[in-house]
Amino acid sequence: MIQNMTENQITLHIIKVLKENKKKEFETIIDELQPYDIAQIYENLPEKHKTRFLLYLSFDQLAELIEELNKEKQLEVLNKLGIEKTGKVLDLMDNDDLASLLDDLSPNKIASLLSGMKKSESQIVQDIMKYPPESAGRLMTNRFVWIRDYYTVKDAVGKLKTFAEFAETINYLYVIDQDRKLVGVVSYRDLLIAEPDELIQNIMYERVISVTVTTDQEEVATLVERYDFLAIPIVSEDNVLMGIATVDDIIDVVIQEANEDIEKLSASGKSIDFDTKAIIAAYRRLPWLILLLFIGLISGSIISGFEQTLEKVVALAFFMPMIAGMTGNTGTQSLAVVVRGLVSYDIDKGVVFRLIMREFGVSLIIGVTCGILITLIAFFWQGSAILGLVVGSSLFLTLIIGTLAGTIIPLILYRFNVDPAVASGPLITTLNDIFSLITYFGIATMFINHLM
Repeated sequence: MIQNMTENQITLHIIKVLKENKKKEFETIIDELQPYDIAQIYENLPEKHKTRFLLYLSFDQLAELIEELNKEKQLEVLNKLGIEKTGKVLDLMDNDDLASLLDDLSPNKIASLLSGMKKSESQIVQDIMKYPPESAGRLMTNRFVWIRDYYTVKDAVGKLKTFAEFAETINYLYVIDQDRKLVGVVSYRDLLIAEPDELIQNIMYERVISVTVTTDQEEVATLVERYDFLAIPIVSEDNVLMGIATVDDIIDVVIQEANEDIEKLSASGKSIDFDTKAIIAAYRRLPWLILLLFIGLISGSIISGFEQTLEKVVALAFFMPMIAGMTGNTGTQSLAVVVRGLVSYDIDKGVVFRLIMREFGVSLIIGVTCGILITLIAFFWQGSAILGLVVGSSLFLTLIIGTLAGTIIPLILYRFNVDPAVASGPLITTLNDIFSLITYFGIATMFINHLM
């Protein structure tokens, strides 16, 4: 019915159906849409149609819709549903998504939302909220299928059929013993090819890759990426199975961590998006920029200190922005490589040494290439071989300094358990400005008599 329609056309058609109170036709349309599409249509609806739109959705569809919205829109939907309906919808939401929604709300608001839920579901969410932010415990859901080690394949298949609708994923069945400790894992494929009377303990994999509830979410994401898992079990410190994290949650983690690193690399510190108000965006950017402003004054004092050199050879001023800019650029490139690599690799002395030597080699190649090029430009433009030598050698040295600064500074921060992304692009650029100006004018002063 809607397969060839654009999102805008679907939205307009839904508005028409809502106006005409055609609930059956509305349900037919919604059944063909993914939760993300339903959320997009809801956000694009005029305000006067949103309440009826929500009224026509089933509880399952409402739960899926809420999970696709940002926190502000989630609370907007819940406020429109009323207390009784809200409780039923919250019962159907993924535990981790609901815990994330309740974060930062007032205690009274949290209590109000949890009061309408089933006690068992409410308790699970409250338990999840006790774990540290950005830990595996905050990612886990209890909607998975576990089986006992003494089950037969037939028993496992029977349980899988019973809980298939409840489970967030059925790709893996986790095997526990009488103490609920994780002892193995069986894939859906394993069950299909095994004989019905075969014991689970004979076909399960006993080497299970798992994480504890306090494991950092970045480490969880790394394990899922490394082993190509669709889900990963989460256990307590004594190996009791607590829940699982699924790949869709891991993708959210990857995006969240990438956004955080981008914010730090750009020195904005906190989240700024298209909807952030100007005064809030400015408030979040100003602290770093004011700090960099004062650091930048050092650059000005360096130039002032070499005022006599500039007066004697004015041509030096022409190449000054290029020297500083190139140094900052290469430092920022190295910084991005290091920050990205720290997430993907296990860091030890060997890895650090190879990385520094690799970046040093890169800086030599870049320095020689750019140094020769600018030497020739300076010589043919100004007709001075000495000026070309000063500019070329300065660029060569500053590119090496900038590359190594962009590599070593984040590694040092990482060594002291400080997020290396705080060595932001603007900070590296500002420091490299200082290094490059000292190098440039220092070399120029050494050759000042020849330049004149």
